[in-house]
Amino acid sequence: MDLMKLREQIDNIDRELVDLYERRMEIAGQVAEYKIETGKKVFDKEREEQKIAAVKALAHNEFNRHGVEELFEQIMSISRKLQYRILTEHGSIGKLPFIGVDELDTKEARVVFPGAEGAYTQAAMQEYFGDKVASFHVDTFRDAMTAIDEGRADFAVLPIENSTAGIVSEIYDMLVEFENYIVGEQIIKIEHCLMGTPGTEIEDVKTVYSHPQSLMQSAGYLREHPSWQQISMNNNAFAARKVAEDRDRTQAAIASEYAAAAYGLSVLEKGVNDLKNNSTRFIIVTNQKIFKKDAKKISICFEVSHESGSLYRMLSHFIYNNLNMNKIESRPIEGRTWEYRFFIDFDGNLADSAVKNALRGLREEARNMKILGNY
Repeated sequence: MDLMKLREQIDNIDRELVDLYERRMEIAGQVAEYKIETGKKVFDKEREEQKIAAVKALAHNEFNRHGVEELFEQIMSISRKLQYRILTEHGSIGKLPFIGVDELDTKEARVVFPGAEGAYTQAAMQEYFGDKVASFHVDTFRDAMTAIDEGRADFAVLPIENSTAGIVSEIYDMLVEFENYIVGEQIIKIEHCLMGTPGTEIEDVKTVYSHPQSLMQSAGYLREHPSWQQISMNNNAFAARKVAEDRDRTQAAIASEYAAAAYGLSVLEKGVNDLKNNSTRFIIVTNQKIFKKDAKKISICFEVSHESGSLYRMLSHFIYNNLNMNKIESRPIEGRTWEYRFFIDFDGNLADSAVKNALRGLREEARNMKILGNY
């Protein structure tokens, strides 16, 4: 048999497969109608596992059994997505517990930021809310999350990602722990400066204080001064404040020029961070389940079962609903060795039908899915 005849046979089989696929999807639609009437869930894990085992048994060798398993997992996944869409069209998807608002109510808002006067978080806050906003600062990220959780503040400003140092993992973990939600973001260009008390010369410096990420971002510059002792602080502004309070010319801080002005320090050298296009993304968080009606980005997190293909099946909901996923991160789940929670950012609005479809599928099929915010 020549190649053309073999390909002709394959084409004929493919036409039959397409016909059978469309017939199967038609019946899947009828199943969705039945589930609407009876209130049954779309995802029936036990039924699908039984079905996979049955079709695998029909194959005649191990290679084909594995292939049949993969094929039917995909077919059933697509079937579920069709059913989710039909449920949405019939208004059976349920309402998400988030309220759309035209604008955030910031006129009399009280905003908390971690750090001290002169922190980058304060700069991000003023950029987003304006410099007249009523605000106060706390020592730690957790203190800021607790302040809005308890109602002492309406919003908090927190760093979540730096373009060179990566994510602030503590913030990701606390977004899961607290019932607080992202409603906005602000990106600030980062330019670290070396600063000391007035009259200090670079030759006087023996100890440098800063946040660990800022020390890492300035590693190239610091390597030029190997004799300097590097000491980590919880916040750049704390470092600047310590140097100002100690009035010790052997001490210097790496922080923003804004912090130098706040504490009356002299800038010894500007732009000591290695990469000059360094930026930090800050999130605006509140304890209300709200989102702006013109919001364009959604953040969620979920857990998956510790088995082959589980993450792929979750991500397929974005592909099938034509949603652009622009970020994925993972964090270990406390108390469960080698299991992870995934954090995803994707384009969309909670009012969009495609978003509702994807979230419905994720909520049914993932473990502990949580919407972190739409902003």
